[in-house]
Amino acid sequence: MPEPVASLAEATESLLKPGSMFEIDVAEIRGVTTKVWKHAPMDLASILRRSKDYGDRTFLVYEDDRYSFAEHYAEVATLAASLRARGVVPGDRVAIAMRNLPEWVMTFWATVCLGAISVPVNAWWSAEELQYAMEDSGAKVVMCDLERAERLAPVIASVDTLEHVVVVNEHRTGPAGLAGFTDPRFVGYEDFRGVVDLDAELPDAELTPDLDATMFYTSGTTGRPKGAVGTHRNALSNLMNLFFSGVRSGLRNPSTEPDSGPNAYLLTVPLFHATGCLAVMLTNTAAGGKLVMVHHFNPERALELIEREKITTFGGVPTIVMQVLDSPDFATRETSSVRSVSYGGAPAPPELVRRIKAAFPLGQPGNGYGLTETSAATALNAGIDYLERPESCGPAVPTCEVAIVPEDFEGDEPDPNRPQGPTVVGELWIKGPNVVRGYWNRPEETAKTFTNGWLHSGDIARIDEDGFIYIVDRAKDVIIRGGENVYSVVVEAVLHEHPAVADCAVIGIPHPVLGEEVGAVVVLRPGVKVKAEELGTFVGQHLASFSVPRHLYLREKPLPRNPQGKILKRELRDEVVGAQSSSS
Repeated sequence: MPEPVASLAEATESLLKPGSMFEIDVAEIRGVTTKVWKHAPMDLASILRRSKDYGDRTFLVYEDDRYSFAEHYAEVATLAASLRARGVVPGDRVAIAMRNLPEWVMTFWATVCLGAISVPVNAWWSAEELQYAMEDSGAKVVMCDLERAERLAPVIASVDTLEHVVVVNEHRTGPAGLAGFTDPRFVGYEDFRGVVDLDAELPDAELTPDLDATMFYTSGTTGRPKGAVGTHRNALSNLMNLFFSGVRSGLRNPSTEPDSGPNAYLLTVPLFHATGCLAVMLTNTAAGGKLVMVHHFNPERALELIEREKITTFGGVPTIVMQVLDSPDFATRETSSVRSVSYGGAPAPPELVRRIKAAFPLGQPGNGYGLTETSAATALNAGIDYLERPESCGPAVPTCEVAIVPEDFEGDEPDPNRPQGPTVVGELWIKGPNVVRGYWNRPEETAKTFTNGWLHSGDIARIDEDGFIYIVDRAKDVIIRGGENVYSVVVEAVLHEHPAVADCAVIGIPHPVLGEEVGAVVVLRPGVKVKAEELGTFVGQHLASFSVPRHLYLREKPLPRNPQGKILKRELRDEVVGAQSSSS
């Protein structure tokens, strides 16, 4: 291990020298001069081809299934040839609607290596939400597991762009049984893929850095979820961001322990999120790491796998880490292989950082910040730096520019004369090669959110004198429940459809494990009576279960509003949480 460098700034400077792996250059991206990693790979297919060199090393583990890197490459190449034979061409959309499975990973790689666009959709969405994603994306093919296929079957007739609905049996009891599916577009995965050719190579495809590759759905402050369209450059910039952070952390946190070999990652976050796909799956594919998946997370199963598979890294969101640490099985399991416990997606209490260091003496805690629109990581905080500043998500990676601007600022790029300094709070804007090109078929929302290469994050932050970012609030009306984003306006729109509801406001209610739960304050129409449980059931008929309010408050007086008519949600939240505290 190298000797520690005196400061974070010196460690950073030592890695950015001309000629180094992490040398920075500039490029024109959509007409905007942007910092880029000079030696980043050109396209995603180059990563997959390199991964074949890991040969018989284990890559994917799901329950009793195991795939080596060589086997995975053959599966992907065979599937890519099948997709091409069925008419999938560059620019076509291939949706993935399934839980974390090896076939999820294979479908992603087969799609992007053809020059088509991979469209991961939230596997926990309702039939109505899944139907919307298929129609909005114009997907030609959807790969789904049996549970999602059953959810899609009643609504699939209206999605005329879909030519194939390919079904995977997540229970591993044999090929997917299709007897219950009457639409001729349904086909089993094995039949669609064909016999795996162990000598197969990827079909040729003309790929460029700024070719569209991914479309992750993200909600917002208005309307339906939007498809954030990312390019090969976006995904690979994120890969370089993570590699850079890992090397810098090694300089800052040298270990006397011998290197125990390749990473073994316990995947506890969904692949349909940018974090799971681009920060975890892509990184392990490139670095030769093992990816261990489970059908359903519980802390006892996680501890069993940490011991069995000699897991070196786990985390995902703070909730999962806390559940593992709190498990009664923790003391009985061998966990000394763990070298890193990292998470993002929700604020983590400083006490969790201390618990991680106590539980995993060789483990380095880490946190980070990013959005779907930044292809995962923008800022990263690990090891010594995280222990010193656990409230921060870390400094921005070197290719990302960040700025704090006033919340009501209407310019296209940060004003150099704006107030600056460690005490200045405002909206966080981000510019870099990892920022996606915009929203699918949403020119107005794209123009509002992305200006001159800058992403308006919607998060309220401050940046200290050393460049460490602190997220202090959210401008976007979003609740983060166990790592899942719940946008209040979407839930409110459904509640307003109920005939008994005159007005409503959806707010986050603090929860010790999940971070927040969904709460709703509802004003009923005059003379109408309805039970809170009925309103919750109504929301569940339209939205995923994690969006259903777990706390429903029926209110007689009008909701508090400012002179412009905007609901004063902070006031309402303080009122509700205060009432809960006084009654407990």
